[in-house]
Amino acid sequence: MPADLPAHPPEAIETLIQRCLQGDQAAWDAIVRMYWRKIFNVAYKFVGKHDEAEDLAQEIFLKIFKSLDTFDRRANFQTWLVSVSRNVCIDHYRSVRKERQTIDRAVDASELSPASTDPGPMAALEQRDRLTLLRDALAALPEALRTAVLMRDIHELSYQEIADRLGLPQGTVKSRINRGRAELARQIRKLRGENYSPSRSSSVASRTGAC
Repeated sequence: MPADLPAHPPEAIETLIQRCLQGDQAAWDAIVRMYWRKIFNVAYKFVGKHDEAEDLAQEIFLKIFKSLDTFDRRANFQTWLVSVSRNVCIDHYRSVRKERQTIDRAVDASELSPASTDPGPMAALEQRDRLTLLRDALAALPEALRTAVLMRDIHELSYQEIADRLGLPQGTVKSRINRGRAELARQIRKLRGENYSPSRSSSVASRTGAC
């Protein structure tokens, strides 16, 4: 990944921002090179792993790129970048926590063994199995349905926020989410090797947050 470039005067940053807003890819590349190390360090403090920090830094820069037109030119650009970075990192943490909660809801409580006073390695293995199950089930969904479910149930966006981001009517968004939840439940049952039936699918769907 690119190393940070020496600090530039505010006038130079202003020029780069203006060029970016006009669609100049080279200007955006320059901003990424200038601030990569700074953003990476913020991400690394949250996740503690180099590969995950690089992925998170990429996500942060995507957010910065999309939000560049909201930057108040009177403010310090680097301070704004760090603020955006921390917000993305916090959202990332919340999404990971929400994913774990969704996995727990996707598993039928009647099929779980009684809680053990000694968690041991088997509990950790079961948790990883549930995570793998959910990820595999999500991967089997059509992209449009998967995106809708992730935005609603994992990232906890409102229907209006999802509609705005996807450029779709709210009715279409709600339909995709409901269809996605039902299909997710079907895929979970399929991956567990159970026979699929609409009634049982609806039960699982309700545990994944279906309306």
